Amino acid sequence: MAPCALTVDSLNPKVLALADHLGNAAIARRAQCIQNEIETKPGSHPFDEIIYCNLSNPQSMGQQPNTFFREVLALCDYPHLLERSETNSLFSSDAIAKARKILDLFPWRTTGGYSHCQGTEGLRDVIAAGITSRDGFHCNAEDIFLTDGSAPPIRMMMHLLIRNEKDGILCPIPSHSLYTSSVVLQGATLVPYYLDESRGWGVRMSDLKQQLDGARSKGVNVRGLLVINPGNPTGHVLVEANQREIVEFCRKESLVLLADEVEDESYTSYQAERNGILSTFSRCAEAMVCALNRLEGVTCCKAEGAMFVFPSVRLPKKAIASAEEQNTEPDVFYALRLLENTGIVVVPGSVFGRVKCIHVHVLIL
Repeated sequence: MAPCALTVDSLNPKVLALADHLGNAAIARRAQCIQNEIETKPGSHPFDEIIYCNLSNPQSMGQQPNTFFREVLALCDYPHLLERSETNSLFSSDAIAKARKILDLFPWRTTGGYSHCQGTEGLRDVIAAGITSRDGFHCNAEDIFLTDGSAPPIRMMMHLLIRNEKDGILCPIPSHSLYTSSVVLQGATLVPYYLDESRGWGVRMSDLKQQLDGARSKGVNVRGLLVINPGNPTGHVLVEANQREIVEFCRKESLVLLADEVEDESYTSYQAERNGILSTFSRCAEAMVCALNRLEGVTCCKAEGAMFVFPSVRLPKKAIASAEEQNTEPDVFYALRLLENTGIVVVPGSVFGRVKCIHVHVLIL
């Protein structure tokens, strides 16, 4: 009988190099087991539900999606609705008008088919015109690529920039594993720069320069700098002066700036709903940060632009010693104990990179 072709030893070593993130997977698996035990054996745990604060997905916690987006998507995906009289009473006039306008940009006025590899030409034209109007800087539609989320363009840029293990990318620490994993899987050198918690997780330019020079002195050809704004998992927003410093730094050092940023604006009805959602997030964030800062041994920076916070936890020496005895990272040990005793699921901070203090990633409820 032929040996199994797929074993741990036969896996891509670049994938195995990402084993540091398994602590989070272990917690998620344990949470699922406890969830099953609660359902099959009521009273088996000191709580009766699992609270998932480990994913930045507020809709899983009851947050309703934005109506305008869903209406436009529904009408674009099923355009026959636009020909029915009852649609005017079921959908807002703004959504109907936007759907008609979008469909006019698609060949054959339908979605779901293959498009140009950069995205539908008509949509790119509209986006380019919007950027030109907003920024006062001419934007060419041929320079725009439309993608489904942030992962595809990140992989695309990694393919373009990384040639071998001597090429490197500057990545913020802490940051989401999507970015650091992409660098590792491409076989490049990850060059970390550390966000300064004492300055609201801002970028300290002296540290950025030190990390760049240190990597270059080791023969690493640093080709790009990644910025995440608002930060993930920290939730911070870079002040304008810091952003300008980073742009100038990339120009001076001949680095490609990879910026993962989120912002939009739209119609009155959408704006009212959006403001309501953001207002709720803001109140929850303020309450969460205040509550965390009242806990002994816990400090937390203000959440400025995201639906999660990244508190620092000072564990007692005995807890750290217990974690070491179990050959477990202290933050993983803390997250597992928190889950077992309260049913609250958080993400160990080490998943987002090595930082001096122990952190956990918490979704704002």
